Amino acid sequence: MKLLATAIAVGVGVLAPGIAIGMIGSAALGGIARNPEATSKIQTNMVLAIAFAESIAIYALVIALIIKFT
Repeated sequence: MKLLATAIAVGVGVLAPGIAIGMIGSAALGGIARNPEATSKIQTNMVLAIAFAESIAIYALVIALIIKFT
């Protein structure tokens, strides 16, 4: 049961950040296509937003490891 709970925690916990990163990348590319002069500002904010989305996936991994080893 612990392995199943671990798999579900990681699977569900990584689903939303994966979708979010795709949406962030798409929006950033659209913004750069419309206004190429703002590339550096858009790219900086995009990287920051992707880092925050990835941190949610890391939290899901930590929770899964806690479930597995307790």
